[in-house]
Amino acid sequence: MRCAKEKGWIFNQHSCFLLQYHLVLVTKYRHPVLTGGIKDFVYSYLKDKMKVAGLRVLEMNGEPDHIHILFEAPPSIDLAKMVNGLKTGSSRMTRKNFPNELAPYYWKPVFWSMSYFICTASDRNAETLKQYIQDQDIK
Repeated sequence: MRCAKEKGWIFNQHSCFLLQYHLVLVTKYRHPVLTGGIKDFVYSYLKDKMKVAGLRVLEMNGEPDHIHILFEAPPSIDLAKMVNGLKTGSSRMTRKNFPNELAPYYWKPVFWSMSYFICTASDRNAETLKQYIQDQDIK
């Protein structure tokens, strides 16, 4: 099998692949808490943890009540475990670092909605998704 390097495919010892995903995380009750320092913290936390997990963030942006992430992942990744780990870790750390700011919105130890949206992207629509994500939070 031959892979076209100019298409941005990823190579490892035994395979070549290009797996891109569009992930949307929504705050619990859609409370508009992703602003200011909380937004900066959550975005930075998610980028760092995704990098450690071997994921490449292509674009990240959102609005005060949700966040869009376009990323690449290896075929070995368990997406459900990865997303739940990101949500759990970011929720705990955000609540720990911003207890007073979140207190008016969350009286229980929650931050994200239980659900999330994830779909595959292709090299054909990745640029369109990037632009869509960049256009979030423009008022």
